[in-house]
Amino acid sequence: MNKSVTMTADGKRELEEKLVHLKTVNRPEIAHKIGRAADDGDLSENGAYHQAKEDQARLEGQIAELEFVLRNAVVARDTGDRVGIGKTVTVEDENGKERTYRLVSSHEVNTVLGYISDQSPIGAALMGARMGESVQAETPGRARTLKIVSVR
Repeated sequence: MNKSVTMTADGKRELEEKLVHLKTVNRPEIAHKIGRAADDGDLSENGAYHQAKEDQARLEGQIAELEFVLRNAVVARDTGDRVGIGKTVTVEDENGKERTYRLVSSHEVNTVLGYISDQSPIGAALMGARMGESVQAETPGRARTLKIVSVR
C-alpha cells in the first residue's frame, strides 16, 4: 500500500541528507564497533557486541523508515492564499495573543521553530482557511478559536 507523504521541499531535502548521513557515517561506525567487539572473543557474554548489534538494528529501522517516507514523498504545491503545507500562518487567539506557525508534514515538526504538523489539532483546523477567517481547533483541554491574521 503506497500512501503519499506531502511535505515541503526543504523537509524532503533534509530527510534525504539525513538518510545519506545514516548510510555513509552511522552505518560504517556501527559496523566498525561490531567488528571491534567481535574481536574480543566469546560473543555469548560480550556486552559491547550485543549493544552494537542492537544499535545496528535500530539504525537499519531508521534507514528503512526514511527510505519509505522518501519513496512516497510528494512536495506540497503552493496553495495560493489558503493555508497549506509549507505556509507560514499568523493567528490571533481569543485573548488577542498572536502566534506564528509554519505548517509542515509530521516528519518535519519542530516546535522550537514553530513548525507544526498539518495533522495536529491546530494545523488540521487551519488547513484550507484564508486570511481573515476564524477556525475552531480542538486542542487538549479546550477548544480554541483562532483568527487568521496572515498567510504567506
